[in-house]
Amino acid sequence: MQFGIFTVGDVTTDPTTGRTPTEAERIRDTVAIARKAEEVGLDVFATGEHHNPPFVPSSPTTLLAYIAAQTRRIILSTSTTLITTNDPVKIAEDFSVLQHLSGGRSDVMLGRGNTGPVYPWFGQDIREAIPLTVEHYDLLRRLWREETVDWEGKFRSALQGFTLAPRPLDDIPPYVWHASIRTPEVAELAAYFGDGFFANHIFWPATHTQRMVQLYRRRFAHYGHGTPEQAVVGLGGQVFIRPNSQDAVDEFRPYFDNAPVYGHGPSLEEFTELTPLTVGSPAQVIEKTLNFRAYAGDYQRQLFLMDHAGLPVKTVLEQLDLLGEEVVPVLRREFAVGRPADVPAAPTHQSLLRARTEHAKADSTGENEEDPGER
Repeated sequence: MQFGIFTVGDVTTDPTTGRTPTEAERIRDTVAIARKAEEVGLDVFATGEHHNPPFVPSSPTTLLAYIAAQTRRIILSTSTTLITTNDPVKIAEDFSVLQHLSGGRSDVMLGRGNTGPVYPWFGQDIREAIPLTVEHYDLLRRLWREETVDWEGKFRSALQGFTLAPRPLDDIPPYVWHASIRTPEVAELAAYFGDGFFANHIFWPATHTQRMVQLYRRRFAHYGHGTPEQAVVGLGGQVFIRPNSQDAVDEFRPYFDNAPVYGHGPSLEEFTELTPLTVGSPAQVIEKTLNFRAYAGDYQRQLFLMDHAGLPVKTVLEQLDLLGEEVVPVLRREFAVGRPADVPAAPTHQSLLRARTEHAKADSTGENEEDPGER
């Protein structure tokens, strides 16, 4: 499994001090958090994409390329790239460049976005979100896989004889996760193409996430990509950790109560009971996270949200120390127990390149040919 963190990049006033970081500070702090994530042994750093205040990550690939230059091992991803309002040609170009700059340490999570005003800012209509998702992704896949693309659709101008530059690193497209909180059509799209499905269930109860993941797994098998258990699943989560659980609750409560998204709503206790949010000791985080397998099955990627709601960067870095030193090593060990041999590992550029090489080798020796007796 891969373990990591994702950020939504909010600029929020610290409710305990009244101080609001500048946009420049928030961007610089995000870089420091990503570097710390690699330092403590995490596998993935991911950033969201937002084009409205109070958020700053409007250009995710720019941010990730800068982080790539300061790291050596960690995978850099998005959470999410807006497939609806971004031009597929620009997505293809940006992520090809990021692949080359990072040495293949990058992948992409695609999502449709649910902020209504963003759509007209980029010349689109939120009522067309699902058709936009399907059409744009069809073009994006072709741009990464075909040398010359002739294409015509409903939502953008046609392409004639278009060649993407640069081509994907090693001619391996970035691995694609389709991210969604509540949209079954996104799970269906991921299943149809045999891509990964990331259920960002941070606001929803386990029963909802279970339905979404099971739908994706069933449809993945239906389209002939493997068994349901071989589908590639990622989950989101939220944690706040202190060595003592009551200290964690007392310290995090004012941040929870004033968070931009769920503040001034359910109590901290209600929210932790109904959603993946865990506020407590390392042991409590481990226990709750391991329980995700009960309703999601054996999965490939677990990302945690840790730097939101006005938390100072010093606190976030302390959280990462606890996550990397006391939580993730236990999760790696425990999630491996009883994991079936045919459940795939999380895809990486190197694993995809290796699989292509092995497939080509098998083709050259005739090992992939059909048995005449089975035709």
